[in-house]
Amino acid sequence: MIHTPNTGHGNLYTKQQFDNFILRFEFLLTPEANSGLGLRHKMVTTQSGYDGMELQILDNEAPIYKDLKPYQYHGSVYGWIPAKRGFLKPAGEWNYQEVVADGDHIKVILNGTVIADGNLREVTKNSPADYIPASLFYEKGYIAFLGHNSVVKFRDIRIKELFR
Repeated sequence: MIHTPNTGHGNLYTKQQFDNFILRFEFLLTPEANSGLGLRHKMVTTQSGYDGMELQILDNEAPIYKDLKPYQYHGSVYGWIPAKRGFLKPAGEWNYQEVVADGDHIKVILNGTVIADGNLREVTKNSPADYIPASLFYEKGYIAFLGHNSVVKFRDIRIKELFR
């Protein structure tokens, strides 16, 4: 289901591309871990950066992250839809997350609680057009576990396509 392009940069991509889906997985953060989950993502062959929508995967309670903006914490659609805090288990414990990507609607459920639920068109409607990345609205792409030089463990990854 997942493959690593020959880049050596720690990103994992699904073999096929998806448009609308439900993604379920478990993850374990190490202290100060920072990673990302790319949705409808293109393959990136450089060491850093992303090309698609990114959901934050982050050890929220680490002191180094105390001054982040609300849309930078775990479960947020990075830069656009902030996630509620307080539902992430401590580093070293397994968390369960579900992500529903249905058109412009993105919903993130962490350990049984909806922490982010928003419409991309709605949250960007008052932003200048040149500020909104086209990658936020890719209709189809890979699901990507994006390495940011932190140890994050994943298991029990499942994807269910949604058909309209």
